[in-house]
Amino acid sequence: MSTSRSVAETTDQTADQTAATSSKGLSAGSVGLLGAVVIGISCIAPAYTLTGALGPTVSEVGVHLPAIFLVGFIPMLLVAFGYRELNNAMPDSGTSFTWATRAFGPWLGWMGGWGLIAATIVVLSNLAGIAVDFLYLMLSQIFHSQAIADVAANPFVNVATCLAFMAVATVISYRDMQTTQKVQYVLVGFQLLVLIAFGVVAAIHVFNGTAFDATPLNLDWFNPFAVPTFSAFAAGLSLSIFIFWGWDVTLTMSEETKGSRSTPGRAATLTVVIIVLVYLFVSIAAISFAGVGGDGVGLGNPDIQENVFFALAGPVLGPLAILMSIAVLSSSAASLQSTAVSPARTLLAMGHYGALPARFARVSPRFMTPGYSTVVSAVVASAFYAVMRFVSEDVLWDTITTLGMMICFYYGITAFACVWFFRTKWFASVRNAFFMLVCPLVGGVILSVLFFTTLVDSMSPDYGSGSNIAGVGLVFILGMVILLSGVIVMLIMRRRLPAFFRGETLPRGTA
Repeated sequence: MSTSRSVAETTDQTADQTAATSSKGLSAGSVGLLGAVVIGISCIAPAYTLTGALGPTVSEVGVHLPAIFLVGFIPMLLVAFGYRELNNAMPDSGTSFTWATRAFGPWLGWMGGWGLIAATIVVLSNLAGIAVDFLYLMLSQIFHSQAIADVAANPFVNVATCLAFMAVATVISYRDMQTTQKVQYVLVGFQLLVLIAFGVVAAIHVFNGTAFDATPLNLDWFNPFAVPTFSAFAAGLSLSIFIFWGWDVTLTMSEETKGSRSTPGRAATLTVVIIVLVYLFVSIAAISFAGVGGDGVGLGNPDIQENVFFALAGPVLGPLAILMSIAVLSSSAASLQSTAVSPARTLLAMGHYGALPARFARVSPRFMTPGYSTVVSAVVASAFYAVMRFVSEDVLWDTITTLGMMICFYYGITAFACVWFFRTKWFASVRNAFFMLVCPLVGGVILSVLFFTTLVDSMSPDYGSGSNIAGVGLVFILGMVILLSGVIVMLIMRRRLPAFFRGETLPRGTA
């Protein structure tokens, strides 16, 4: 496959491709709007994300959790608008990498792609770890044996089970997108039904007077200015950014989507809106039922904050509590599979345009998926998890905090790429000014502020798990290692593949 084909040739295709394959050999028209939204929701993994995020966020902002979710939703929606405009002009599986290269040139474009790949590799490894924990937790509930749940603490058993999850997810991702969609319909549908049932039953307990600590709903919960301190507000916002991450997977499938110019952008917007509604409903129900106190199943109790749903499932759902464990397990397993879609297609695009060796551009002739890149992503994520799990669980959890920086990094680059790429069209209409300038610019600025704030704060030895090296916080060190590793690999690629870095395979341009 030639790596000299320019992005202009790709964007000259019609919106609804009728050929059997797209320009990179992917299966064109295999994903519809519903399928894209389902995969987007799956990648965000609402059940898994909420059970780990509710407690820590409440510890920072108390009952104002809904307000923080709404504020965190704003930059995600603004950036999603920017993604939509870029996809309308240049539907490409490389997303951040391709668009940033077109707007800013090969160097910043390459790092944008690296940020996306690094973020998803970290998430893949941690999703597999969560799936392992909930597998043994579910089995312990079924057989009424705490000893089974404790098996997950054995690093050898833990890593072996994790590798098994990764292998299954890789096989599904390697196959065609229809297989992925069928799996996701079941797993996503189940977790959403359980979350909605949890919220409804919790509300019934509140109305019946059987809630643990019934807390009447107050409009003040939705007021972000009522958060006591700015540091608490910033910490809560950082957490909320993480819980919305993953919707951009709908854009990486653009070349495989029916209506490649319009459908992915619509799917991204719908995904973000659906997720914020689910988060608001469940968080309001949880606070109303349990309160934010530090005792029992109160959301402020540090003993339950790592797994809020496990603590609340029994009091809320009674004998059906096991459904919540199954929902979180299915959520992490579904996200593990769908998240693998994104780095594989970014690596495919980087290989296609000559930013990485040509073997990354290989597409399975049978399934028309990026086979080589899918396997590489899975192997790297598995190795990363295995090493981190044996080094320290604290190190593994610090990688999640580091993930927040990577999200802000590549989302921010993409938002600014939208602004710059469309600079000649800003004032052609009111719509252009709003969606091509104002929305992505404001979203990019918010994410940039969060990136640099987290970068500075993470230098403290007390940040994250409290692990540090020579008095410097481990989260900061991990973030710098990831970014500097990207720079080193980029310089190596510059020497081996100079055509891309001369702008020959993917030239800069404007709309």
